[in-house]
Amino acid sequence: MARTITVAAAQTGPVTTRDMTAGVERACELVEQAAAQGAEIICFSELFLTPFFPNSLVPDYESFFLELPSPVTDPLFARARARGIAMIFPFGERAGRYFYNSTYVVDETGRHIGTYRKTHIPAILPSKLAGGTGSYEKFYFTPGNAFPVFELHGVKFGIQICYDRKFPEGSRVLALDGAEIIFMPICAATYGETKFRANTWELPLQARAYENGVYVVAVNRAGDENGRQHIGRSMIVSPVGAEIMAMGKQDGDELLVVTLDLDEVARAQKSLPWWRDRRPELYGRLVRE
Repeated sequence: MARTITVAAAQTGPVTTRDMTAGVERACELVEQAAAQGAEIICFSELFLTPFFPNSLVPDYESFFLELPSPVTDPLFARARARGIAMIFPFGERAGRYFYNSTYVVDETGRHIGTYRKTHIPAILPSKLAGGTGSYEKFYFTPGNAFPVFELHGVKFGIQICYDRKFPEGSRVLALDGAEIIFMPICAATYGETKFRANTWELPLQARAYENGVYVVAVNRAGDENGRQHIGRSMIVSPVGAEIMAMGKQDGDELLVVTLDLDEVARAQKSLPWWRDRRPELYGRLVRE
């Protein structure tokens, strides 16, 4: 009997208010739509309830962060629980004195099964090109220090957040630890490129799928947010040949729902047996430098 899981990538549009209520209401609608289409797990994009505040230096930044559970997001978690759908919930996490760019994972009963904290924290200076914005994440977020593998419905998966996708080592660790799917909540923009270069969005996502023989579910923000041009184009990539199974539009909300055949992971890893042919004894320099 084939092993399958139906996933939903919930792409959302620009956020123009610090009040998270509207975003929670819209997310509840997307949960309803995903459940109606048979999704068993839904993933939202990076920091999807707030404006992308790290594109500038904001003195009163603490209001962008939450400690969960929170009355602000309780309605969303209750809706997912009522519909029996698991959720990957990206958010700005406050943990005592520390602030993280995190994802909170709950199963279909609403039980918290773990949290991933973004490990690679960028600092990107604003571009001089029209529409360019920067990213000052290093001023806000403490980096995480682990690559946990979660399990739902007998399926193992890991998470990489936005900039993490540019580093192959994290995805490889997840695959070595048995992840069959890597969910990637993202808030990627053009950073002032007047014409977005072909393949710079798709390439790392397809590469992570192909080189590890896993599914990649990448969920991005879309549209113009106060001059920051989010790319959108959320996508689901297969492990066999890194085929793009579904891709979203560049503007606005969109829900991608795809049933994944987990047997394809075994087929991909058999056709390209990287775990057999790796030479880890030669790779020490990767962790020394």
